[in-house]
Amino acid sequence: MVLSSLLGGILLLALSWKMRQLAKAPSDRVLRSVALCILCGSLSFPLGLKSVARYVDSLTTGGIAKLLQNALLLLLVYFLQCVYLYSASDRTAGNRRARWELVPLASAIGIATLAMALTPGPERAHTYATANMREPGVALFYLAAGLYLVYGLALALCWTWRYIRVSNGPLRTGLRLVAAALTAMVLMGSLREMLTLMRWAGGSVPATPTVGAKLLLDIAIPLFVTGILYPAAATRWMAIRLWAHRRRMYRRLAPLWTALHEAFPEDSLQRTPTAGWRDAFRVRGVHRRHYRRAIECRDGLVRISPYLAQLEAPMEPSAPLPPGRAAVHLREALAAYRAGAPVPGRAIAVALPGGNDLDDDVRQLVALSDALRTHQEGS
Repeated sequence: MVLSSLLGGILLLALSWKMRQLAKAPSDRVLRSVALCILCGSLSFPLGLKSVARYVDSLTTGGIAKLLQNALLLLLVYFLQCVYLYSASDRTAGNRRARWELVPLASAIGIATLAMALTPGPERAHTYATANMREPGVALFYLAAGLYLVYGLALALCWTWRYIRVSNGPLRTGLRLVAAALTAMVLMGSLREMLTLMRWAGGSVPATPTVGAKLLLDIAIPLFVTGILYPAAATRWMAIRLWAHRRRMYRRLAPLWTALHEAFPEDSLQRTPTAGWRDAFRVRGVHRRHYRRAIECRDGLVRISPYLAQLEAPMEPSAPLPPGRAAVHLREALAAYRAGAPVPGRAIAVALPGGNDLDDDVRQLVALSDALRTHQEGS
């Protein structure tokens, strides 16, 4: 019950996420296939619950819930194949191959529907473990659906391994999870096909393989969904970490920015009104405020650097002034500027970054801002 609830929650979360993405890019065939894949899984999941299956059968006729559930699972596998077909081919080739793959899908669903129609009413509502496989309609139903599942999942597994070799980062990890899940599903499907044939032939099958196959499936489905979601979730997590880091850097720059902004208010890059406190928590708002504060601090240091050079010059003319020493003299240099002292003829590098990376520049500015805060607290 706990596993079922967890799986249901994951499916709903994944469905809402992908549908939101699809609404923004409705022409993306790969994204559409992923969304339809998860949609089929979300619709199939409740039909596997006994209470829902009994309710659906009471509205229609016995076995319809099972037929719908299996048809949705077959559609899920078909759309999973479409994800790879559209990813690896151009529009024309992908559409042509997707149409061809409809043939085995339609055949499997058609045979399963016919088998359900041929099955006597009392035999339709049984689960796989308790089904009477000596009944031809029952055996044919499970064989047709199972054969397509093994075919479709094995094909998707081959595509997955192909993409793992050319992928890296979170995508590679997600594909490995998908490959592990698909491997388990193919093994489970193949085992169930053999057990079905044995039971159809009248053989006795111990309960252990049947229970083991079901347990393998219960583990593989959440693993598969997790693999599908992992790359996007990992990317989002990295974006959240970057947002938190830049928000923290923005706050640490406050002492330096405040001192420089009071002296050079005309250097402010703020030209349009923002959304107030909401802008401070938006992802783009935090990045924009972070970059703006860093640029304003750098512009202010460029303007005040001649006054700092007059107060303390390093031994090497080209060497930058260390953050600790710059913090000691910054207040005095700003006071000289505000008093209207003439601009000295020589400038000095302050908080000079080691490269051309803006983040490296921000780290140097933060070091100076931290030193300024310490100097202010100590004085």
